[in-house]
Amino acid sequence: MGARRHRRRRAGGVTAAVAACAVACAALFGCTAGEQDRKSSGQTAAQKAVSPFTGLTAEPGPVLAVKIDNVRAARPPTGLAAADIVYVEQVEAGLSRLLAVYSSEQPPSAGPVRSARESDIELLRQFGRPALAFSGAQSALLPLVEEAPLFALPPWGAPEAYVRDAGRAAPHNLYLRPERALAAAPEADRPRDIGFRFGPAPAGGQPLDEHTVSFPSARFTFTWSPEQERWLVSMDGAPARDADGARLGAPTVVVQHVEVRGSQFRDRSGSVSPYTETVGSGTALVLRDGRGHDARWSRPAADGGTAFTTPSGERLNFARGPVWVVLAAR
Repeated sequence: MGARRHRRRRAGGVTAAVAACAVACAALFGCTAGEQDRKSSGQTAAQKAVSPFTGLTAEPGPVLAVKIDNVRAARPPTGLAAADIVYVEQVEAGLSRLLAVYSSEQPPSAGPVRSARESDIELLRQFGRPALAFSGAQSALLPLVEEAPLFALPPWGAPEAYVRDAGRAAPHNLYLRPERALAAAPEADRPRDIGFRFGPAPAGGQPLDEHTVSFPSARFTFTWSPEQERWLVSMDGAPARDADGARLGAPTVVVQHVEVRGSQFRDRSGSVSPYTETVGSGTALVLRDGRGHDARWSRPAADGGTAFTTPSGERLNFARGPVWVVLAAR
């Protein structure tokens, strides 16, 4: 099932290239809308849509972000293989949590769903006003989440969208029904440009078969698979799989070096919640096509996207397909 999904996304690359050519024609050569329509008359409206999150053809739906648990007891996750973007964040005690962003595909179920963090508010502002599904938040943080430019969808705000899995122990048993969640946020924004660019690989880079990113209490390893043309994910030394058995991975992995500092909030045990700063600039490592490319990232304002550039200052293209972004401490 997971392999079929991967091939379906890869197959979109041809039509994505056609759509990209139409856009390039208009931008570079001044083609009119009518000329573009005639050149792509063999395509449907859905085929001509290209996701700004993956560079693949899609029928992009509303943007839904879901906070997903990632401690050992919460694995394997459900619905993660369907995400357009997966952000890896540091939380209390040096552990990790995932923020999955969906638009091109909504899985039947996603989870386990866990609580939001202050960093999520800043990170999600580049998406406009998306929907955010989360299990809750520290009491002092909840007002900030509710006032943020997003559609907050905790269980008490969209009760029909959540179910508990009796076969798993709490708190790792709360699951989201994305279709029902979006029904509670009908005005959630559609995808927009968040800074990603897709296309041919940049020149240079270093051959790389594997790369590991370590948090204080978590470890992620990305191993290049030439056969699958993507980086396969391992977590804490074990291959990472979705609940249906599909191996998790992505054609592009971005290791974004950011400032991780303490916030004003604490969890129930008294541990300080980290705050991950995603506005600003810094270095990054972009993994694609079995190579590692040194890069710079820049996001001057919270309501704008994040640009990734080569050392010479040119925009750095990602490979078409889902993207994993690891927000790693500098």
